[in-house]
Amino acid sequence: MKSLEFDRYFRKMYLPLGIYALRIVNDAQSAEDIVEDAFVKAWQLIEEGKEIKDFKSYMYRMVRNACITFIRNRKETVDLEFVPEADEEAVDTSERDALIWSAIDKLPEKCREIFLLSKRDGLTNEEIAERMGISIKTVKNQMTKAFTRLREALSSSHKPFFLPFL
Repeated sequence: MKSLEFDRYFRKMYLPLGIYALRIVNDAQSAEDIVEDAFVKAWQLIEEGKEIKDFKSYMYRMVRNACITFIRNRKETVDLEFVPEADEEAVDTSERDALIWSAIDKLPEKCREIFLLSKRDGLTNEEIAERMGISIKTVKNQMTKAFTRLREALSSSHKPFFLPFL
């Protein structure tokens, strides 16, 4: 694998792997560190001349194992039954969630803030309007705008989608 190909994998897989790790360790900074370490280790193996046949599967397994080690090092008891396997379903879920969060990140700032206050934080339109000093109608308009843009951004995958925190 050449560095250009590795770079493509990194760009494509970094966010989905981070989401997968976050589900396991429940700490964004630790999940990010685990994924970065996994990519560094993979690159070191490649530099040593080792061939990684299924890079995607390899990375998910490596991240899963690193997450389990991380949890054990925190002296927590780990019930492996609740640690998601690095199977096709977990990969698909992580990739889908990465697409959703990328689309949310591309919303205009005010629109994104209103959307997250509603869907992530569970605030009502009235609470959002009061908190932000805007009208309820503005909140509703921004939510409509957010859903329209998300639907457009995610429709290119031609798969039905839902927002996991809705």
